[in-house]
Amino acid sequence: MRGHRPRARRRALRGTGVPEDISATERMVRDWQERATEKAEKFGRMQAQIEQISVTEGSRDGAVQVTVGSSGMIENLVLAENAGNRPMAKLSAEIMRVVQLAQSKLPERMRQAAADTVGEDDEAVRHVLGQATRFFPEAPEEPDEPAKRPGVQEMRIGTDEEDRPQRPARRPSRPAPDDFDDDDFSRGSFLR
Repeated sequence: MRGHRPRARRRALRGTGVPEDISATERMVRDWQERATEKAEKFGRMQAQIEQISVTEGSRDGAVQVTVGSSGMIENLVLAENAGNRPMAKLSAEIMRVVQLAQSKLPERMRQAAADTVGEDDEAVRHVLGQATRFFPEAPEEPDEPAKRPGVQEMRIGTDEEDRPQRPARRPSRPAPDDFDDDDFSRGSFLR
């Protein structure tokens, strides 16, 4: 079988002497490099967009406003003058609720940035978005009590006994001055 040439040699491109298999491999590597470069650029744009994300949320009454960045860290906290009208425990709870509300919006904003740049079908993107969903809290429940407008105090008119304000105990009425014996000081002052 001396006259039989190996396949690679038979597939040589006419006039170049380069086997067809090597040329196809070079094209494949060049295409892969172009796709990798394009993907890296898309990931760079996604990262830049995600780094620019910030979410601002506020309490219903406007007393608390919080801005968080893409890392979830507080970038700004604004308390209105009427925020000081509530007990500190309620104020701190409201601040934490608003922070949690702002942080809960981050995964969706990140998903949108990924969809606009890389696409959501990429395995690395799904991993990043899954981590964001696990890391950031879900939106907190709304407080049960209605929001109070600044300067307006709540007034409840109760119908149940426990809702009604308790009246202070009445003092016994003082006897009239002529009911006293001049020598008996047991019911009052000797200074009349």
